[in-house]
Amino acid sequence: MVEKVLVADSQGIGPDDATLIERSRAGEPEAFGELVVRYQDRLYNTLIRVCGDAEEARDVAQEAFVQAFVKLDSFRGNSAFYTWLYRIAFNTAISRRRRRKPTSSLDEARDTAGFEPADPDARPEANLEREEQAIQVRAALATLSEEHRSVLVLREIDGCDYETIGEMLDVPVGTVRSRLHRARMQLKEEMIKRI
Repeated sequence: MVEKVLVADSQGIGPDDATLIERSRAGEPEAFGELVVRYQDRLYNTLIRVCGDAEEARDVAQEAFVQAFVKLDSFRGNSAFYTWLYRIAFNTAISRRRRRKPTSSLDEARDTAGFEPADPDARPEANLEREEQAIQVRAALATLSEEHRSVLVLREIDGCDYETIGEMLDVPVGTVRSRLHRARMQLKEEMIKRI
């Protein structure tokens, strides 16, 4: 009998990732379903920034979960489950992008990514300014290479530490730091061009 270990997670009290993985390996698909519920929003929100397209992010996330389920026996537990899952998703996003021709415009990015939520207490022109800034930042992010955009999103938006980013992208911490520095400089240059 598998002993259930309980930990606090964002959903309340439930089994930890290792327990869910073992139960899934033992033939309980609902255990993997719990992992999907636990991480789907976080993965999707990260991928939408990496992919720049809501529909593409949804497809990549779905494909990543399918691949993770199929490859679950290869998960060794040397890193967190989410780190391993993100690595699968990132590779999936790159593969999908290579297979299709790049077609994007500022209007398309705005339409697919949506607008920033409005602050009900702000002046109407402040909302428009924030919306315009968000559009400019998304457009500037879209000009970065995938490796620079992903490291910037993981660090600045998702708040991951350098070691975690290195594990997710399968690169040394020094490379993470270097890419992050270059990404910040490129983003700054792009934003200056847009002002």
